[in-house]
Amino acid sequence: MDQARDKRFFEPLDEQERDIREAIENGEMVPVPDEEAAKETLVRAARATLAKNRHISIRLPDKDLKRLQARAQELGIPYQTLIGSILHQYVEGKINASF
Repeated sequence: MDQARDKRFFEPLDEQERDIREAIENGEMVPVPDEEAAKETLVRAARATLAKNRHISIRLPDKDLKRLQARAQELGIPYQTLIGSILHQYVEGKINASF
């Protein structure tokens, strides 16, 4: 039997897909009133997410920079990537700073 015609071929692959199917069947999912506006909002959000990083200059004590560079080398990544990752984790609330 052609795989595309076999109903099992279209069965959800995971729990999330089963939840979506159930929500559709129960009428819990409704069409977006203004599909074009919603699409544009999502496109803008995606573009902002994928936007290039900005260059900044910061002053660090030489000792801190050397330690960051050493740690980055241990991890096998550029030190700028390590600094960016640390800052990203901080602004996302994944790590805390103590002052």
